[in-house]
Amino acid sequence: MDTPPLPRSFYSREPALVAHALIGKRLIRILDGMTVVCRIVETEAYRGGADAASHAFRGPTARNFPMFGPPGHTYVYFIYGVHWMFNIAAHPAGTPGAVLIRAVEPQSGLDLLRRRRGSRRYGDLTNGPAKLAQALELTSDQNDLDLCARSEITIADGALGIGETIATGPRIRVPGGEDAQARPWRFWIAGNPWVSR
Repeated sequence: MDTPPLPRSFYSREPALVAHALIGKRLIRILDGMTVVCRIVETEAYRGGADAASHAFRGPTARNFPMFGPPGHTYVYFIYGVHWMFNIAAHPAGTPGAVLIRAVEPQSGLDLLRRRRGSRRYGDLTNGPAKLAQALELTSDQNDLDLCARSEITIADGALGIGETIATGPRIRVPGGEDAQARPWRFWIAGNPWVSR
């Protein structure tokens, strides 16, 4: 599939703007010589500095360095000693930030995703950040990849379907106190069955 990736300028904005704009875009993953295409249906934005829920809140570390690097790079980290989380660095120059991809809707490669997830039922394959990382085999091997270059992962243009709308609300299970927990930086397609539960 010869699909151009989104340009660097797409990611060089405030994380919340990028998180909103990513809804409906296509995540393309090359796995076992096959092309898997999924539509992004749920995201969350994280900034540095004043965002106590963000990994970048206390400055750069060996773990969070992609949040401080070029926009459009992947940030994949391990959590709870069990799950991988797939993020994309997104921020204006001089400020850290990233967008967590929380859920995707498979459009091709469904059999491959089922094998990766252990033949889970259709609606339970990628409706959460840990599930989609497992299904798409996103690990530390995919950390700090440049999504603006053609590689094993691409984010390509896409759109909402007829009648679809984007909902917004607080992020899910984030640290940082009441202010961080109340920020409406989670975005999803309203009524979409692939949104996390």
